[in-house]
Amino acid sequence: MKVAVDRIQSKPLAMHIEEPVEKFTVLEGMQKDQVCRFTGPITCDLTATRDYDNIQVNGRVSVPLSLSCSRCLVDYDSHVDTNFMVIFRKDSEKLVADGDEVELGELDLLSSTYQGDEIDLMPEIEEQVAMEIPLKPLCSESCKGLCHQCGIDLNLSQCSCSNETTSFAFSALKDFKVSKIK
Repeated sequence: MKVAVDRIQSKPLAMHIEEPVEKFTVLEGMQKDQVCRFTGPITCDLTATRDYDNIQVNGRVSVPLSLSCSRCLVDYDSHVDTNFMVIFRKDSEKLVADGDEVELGELDLLSSTYQGDEIDLMPEIEEQVAMEIPLKPLCSESCKGLCHQCGIDLNLSQCSCSNETTSFAFSALKDFKVSKIK
């Protein structure tokens, strides 16, 4: 969704966006790579305000999704719901020479640039959703996972395997034999 900069004044401009995942290339790629499965549209409520030469956008984005637990491999339903703020600055095309060090301030970490007379909000919304998806999702903090010997889900039943902890760090070397050279 693009918004015209001329429409944004000191009075907040409210917007509501509801788009399918197919409109967001990164999120669609995550779904194709089976990182997660989005089970509904991406919903976002935004307010944009002009602050001198900057445009401040505050928003809340939410989307239902299904994840696979990294311990027990069970699919479970989850929900991304996060607030964010981005400050858009007109791209001044100030280039930094290669090798120069630049210290970023707090405003630089929260800001993005735009060109022309429109701001495209879709990349920012997509980034906020992607950052909220866990790298190692857990169905619950107390998930026991799978038995490393028989593969049974330890959340559902107990197995009779040995609880002895083993280290596989040097298991490839267990049959290694050294012969003396004469």
